[in-house]
Amino acid sequence: MFDGLSDRLASTAQKLRGEGRLTEDNIQDALRDVRMALLEADVALSVVRGFIDDVKQRALGEEVLTSLKPGHVFVNIVQDELVKVMGAQNESLDLSAQPPAVVLMAGLQGAGKTTTVAKLAKMLSEREKKKSLLVSCDIYRPAAIEQLKTLATQVGAEFFPSSTDQKPTDIAKAALDYARKHYIDVVLVDTAGRLHIDAEMMDEIKAIHKAVNPVETLFVVDSMTGQDAANTAKAFNEALPLTGVVLTKTDGDARGGAALSIRQITGKPIKFMGSGEKVEALEAFHPERVASRILGMGDVLSLVEEVQQKVDHKQAARLAKKVQKGKSFNFNDLKEQFEQMQNMGGMAGLMDKLPGMPGMADKIKDKVNDKEMSRMVGIINSMTPKERAFPDIIKGSRKRRIATGCGLQVQDVNRLIKQQMQMKKMMKKMSKGGMAKMMRAMKGGGMPPGMGGPGGPGGGMGF
Repeated sequence: MFDGLSDRLASTAQKLRGEGRLTEDNIQDALRDVRMALLEADVALSVVRGFIDDVKQRALGEEVLTSLKPGHVFVNIVQDELVKVMGAQNESLDLSAQPPAVVLMAGLQGAGKTTTVAKLAKMLSEREKKKSLLVSCDIYRPAAIEQLKTLATQVGAEFFPSSTDQKPTDIAKAALDYARKHYIDVVLVDTAGRLHIDAEMMDEIKAIHKAVNPVETLFVVDSMTGQDAANTAKAFNEALPLTGVVLTKTDGDARGGAALSIRQITGKPIKFMGSGEKVEALEAFHPERVASRILGMGDVLSLVEEVQQKVDHKQAARLAKKVQKGKSFNFNDLKEQFEQMQNMGGMAGLMDKLPGMPGMADKIKDKVNDKEMSRMVGIINSMTPKERAFPDIIKGSRKRRIATGCGLQVQDVNRLIKQQMQMKKMMKKMSKGGMAKMMRAMKGGGMPPGMGGPGGPGGGMGF
């Protein structure tokens, strides 16, 4: 998300940083660029107007015009205003009520409510040690009930059964009663969605809300719908006392308009953002970090948190010790690195949080392809244990067998072998203090060996 907006704003920032001083003229040019960037990102017009007015008022003040580095100050002002538009800070779930605390999910069909319920349950279990009960009040889609049951098993949460011949309010009340008797901390209530807002839908969700009196009522919205997401959120907010918003599908071709419009239009904070189908793909929404990401400054704090939560540290320590002892980096190690990256949202997710990525050459971004990474894992899975441990034995007939086993070409196997060799060399250099060279290569617009050779990404990152 934010790719187009980030590129445009980073370009404007770069131009301003080159100015010896700022005048009203070049500030106006910069503001025009910012305005166009926001409109192209599908930010609501009313939000754009207010944003530009606020930036202009500060940019024409003494703070910028008398600064020794006016371009830097202007960029800081834009960042401050982005944070203000999205909310000053992250607002977490308020679960301080007497257990069980009820969290009600609302939104249109297809927004990702059911998946978000499971993601929240997993997050609450892992980070806050809360026991959750998942219940579906969607009596119109039997598949929705089954989907939630499957997801509950996947995330290790309890599931409260329901059926299409029950009333949604009866289901919700029964689930709450069960939670009280079984000492459950949080009840996550999934509700029915529609393709559009209608009176029947609103009446039903109001009745459920009244029946269970939730401490949190979250509006789940597809970020790819742009400023329409903000308008839909406004309609729900007028019908229900919303406490927050969850943005979903932020890993898609989303322009960012929803994130920059919802808070201003509804007055409700964005609490979480989802980025994919995996149950791990949910993160707290930190406005200051997202603003930093938009301006190409990265989001190192979130990256560090992800590493702490999602990386297998024992596995990483084993690899580090192996490299330090000068032992060879084989296909077992390479597969582990791929899996570590996939756990953290893939290479695209990692790059999104690294500083300076909007300014990187497009050809580098094109090489970072998570589908290609999955293909590479498929190739490794087609190898025998001996081949994984000793890559040098993989010759002609073995290559053909491996390619046939994973449904790919011998050329694909050759590419992976080449990338494993490059990673092996890189690991050897790192063990001798070559990390600085690798970082210089990345800053120069290149990729380190084994990470993006012909045909897609290679190697891993030893977290």
